[in-house]
Amino acid sequence: MSRRSAEDLIRQGRVTIDGRVAVLGDRGDAESVVVAIDGVPIPTRAGLVYVLLNKPEGVISTASDPQGRQTVVDLVDAGTRLYPVGRLDAGSSGLLLMTNDGTLANLVTHPRYGVEKTYVALVRGVPGKEAIRALLAGVVLEDGTARAARARLVAGHKDRAQLELVMTEGRKREVRRMLEAVGYPVLALVRVAIGPVADPELAAGSWRRLTIKEVSALYAAAGATWEDAPAMMEGDK
Repeated sequence: MSRRSAEDLIRQGRVTIDGRVAVLGDRGDAESVVVAIDGVPIPTRAGLVYVLLNKPEGVISTASDPQGRQTVVDLVDAGTRLYPVGRLDAGSSGLLLMTNDGTLANLVTHPRYGVEKTYVALVRGVPGKEAIRALLAGVVLEDGTARAARARLVAGHKDRAQLELVMTEGRKREVRRMLEAVGYPVLALVRVAIGPVADPELAAGSWRRLTIKEVSALYAAAGATWEDAPAMMEGDK
């Protein structure tokens, strides 16, 4: 957000500091005050950056690759070192968060917080109700049972179909392995949403910074707020 935009919000009375309507020139300890826009708390600690990337197929979801392949870090120039939140395998595409906020990264990726990730899979064959029920009930994989929080057939024609799956875990190639286990190999896989964050207009290979509301919504999806999450994480250790 530019300084001019911030000043406009303050003039409009939309910014509060610790519940008090802010005025131009207000300052405070960024570690202790609670700043909100339209009642939504915003990150105030300096240096935290949040990016949404639409990862293309063939790009590796790591900070570096010993084989010299292109990584997601190569695609994002945000002025500071960022790390991918979770992963998408090289053959998959779609939305990937990148940040230097370790607390948010853990909240989004750890299964205990239940942040949903939504995928659209193109599969060989047309799954029936029994296959959908199996995905919801749980599919036994070599590393344990995996299940979709929600699953539905989007479209099917002849020998191909589109499925939407909502997952709360992020095990390696989990969606692909589940679908193959129920008899429907994946031909293409796209992640279209991470919790409440989606952007169908973001082109493959492009990225943008998250808005304040999106960052707050991601914390809320994990049952936390930006202010109390660090203390909560300390208690989990």
